[in-house]
Amino acid sequence: MRHFRQLTPERLSALFHRAPAEFTPDAPASTLAVALGATLYSPATRPALAEDVRKQAARGVVSMVLCLEDSIADSEVPAAEDNLVRQLCALADEGRDDELPLLFVRVRDAGQIPALVRRLGAAVRLLSGFVLPKFTEDHSVPFLEALTEAESSCGRRLFAMPVLESPELLHRETRTDTLAGIVRTLDKYRDRVLALRLGVTDFCSAYGLRRTPEMTAYDVQIVASVIADVVNVLGRADGTGFTVTGPVWEYFRPQERMFKPQLRQSPFRSGRAEDVRAALIEHDMDGLLREIELDRANGLLGKTCIHPSHVAPVHALSVVSHEEFCDATDVLRPERGGGVLRSAYTNKMNEVKPHRAWAERTLLRGEVFGVAREGVSFVELLAAGVK
Repeated sequence: MRHFRQLTPERLSALFHRAPAEFTPDAPASTLAVALGATLYSPATRPALAEDVRKQAARGVVSMVLCLEDSIADSEVPAAEDNLVRQLCALADEGRDDELPLLFVRVRDAGQIPALVRRLGAAVRLLSGFVLPKFTEDHSVPFLEALTEAESSCGRRLFAMPVLESPELLHRETRTDTLAGIVRTLDKYRDRVLALRLGVTDFCSAYGLRRTPEMTAYDVQIVASVIADVVNVLGRADGTGFTVTGPVWEYFRPQERMFKPQLRQSPFRSGRAEDVRAALIEHDMDGLLREIELDRANGLLGKTCIHPSHVAPVHALSVVSHEEFCDATDVLRPERGGGVLRSAYTNKMNEVKPHRAWAERTLLRGEVFGVAREGVSFVELLAAGVK
């Protein structure tokens, strides 16, 4: 699989200085965690789930979560499990595994993990892992033990993606102890943890809050404080941290392709920043774009998505710009033992030691999302990503 695989070789060459690299579900965890990109959630109750997975993969989705938790009613769980098993088996029977995204199942109780693995049989090869809800030390050890059991029984590597969404993590009086417990648990099962996901909707619900389309998660201070503490403790670049993904954006228009025609209209052809921004604001995309940028600035990578129209913006903004690439490669040149140097774009100073961790992360992102050609903008990448 590869990001922007929906593009022709000619289009890839026109847009990318370095095209996104191919990877497989068996790639190192460090690669897969970055490559998740826009992780699209889908309720496991969907009658055409297998078709949905194929369709979204063809549109550029690289990771999907098939949800058995909050997206479905309690009474629907047995039917959803049956549907999930049936649809994944149908996908496995087609034998086109290399055309599918990374697939994860979001469970609501630990017993579902080994039970689903047993029921899937050979089709378990399509699964990359499980999403674990309401992750805390007390609540989540049984999930991780069940994952270990399931992995042993099927002989396949299965990752955990914990969701940090519990009230204990939100409330100030319990946050420090809760984070410490999460660290202990994650350290014990480090090799099984692919990335951490943030349940910002649950955080907001604890206080009866809901942000508007004009507001990012970072405008809701009580949520922003949790994100900051999670990254502070769990997102460090010293080898102890994990990839932390960005929170869900709740807003979309009924037609997911609603802004594709706009990409063909004059504001996008003109390339003028004010015209492009006005067009995106008109279609409720401005808040999403600002939040993706703030995710990156605050140490998050990738994003939980509940609608296909969110995927292209996340991926377009994940591509490494030519300027970022030049800065990162300059910082990491073997002969640079330290010091300060002027950037290739002559608009900033790069400090070799302080910017090393940033440069390493940037080049890893550039490997999986690609490096844009000089002069290629986000707008062109977004237009290319919409299918």
